[in-house]
Amino acid sequence: MAWTYLIVAGIFEVAWAIGLKYTDGFSRLWPSLGTVAAMAASFWLLALSLASLPIGTAYAVWTGIGAVGTALLGIALFGESADLPRLLCIGLIVGGIVGLKLVSPS
Repeated sequence: MAWTYLIVAGIFEVAWAIGLKYTDGFSRLWPSLGTVAAMAASFWLLALSLASLPIGTAYAVWTGIGAVGTALLGIALFGESADLPRLLCIGLIVGGIVGLKLVSPS
């Protein structure tokens, strides 16, 4: 269950990172409330996963999911660069996440 918590925590991290773009410096109420709620959910689920996963593994996977998801949504939603070197670097992060899952307990 810890890995499920961690993956969902990473998805919420993507949600709050993208949400920040829509808050306009926390000047828009509903996007700001959604962003703060996603932050709280992300941290709570990360904390739950830490009951049985090593902190280094969990934190690396959590931030990796956030980085990859945010980068891909930046490409899809905001027209950010999708050039080959950038996509290869995103792929390296995915490889690291998969590798940590394969060598970690639980």
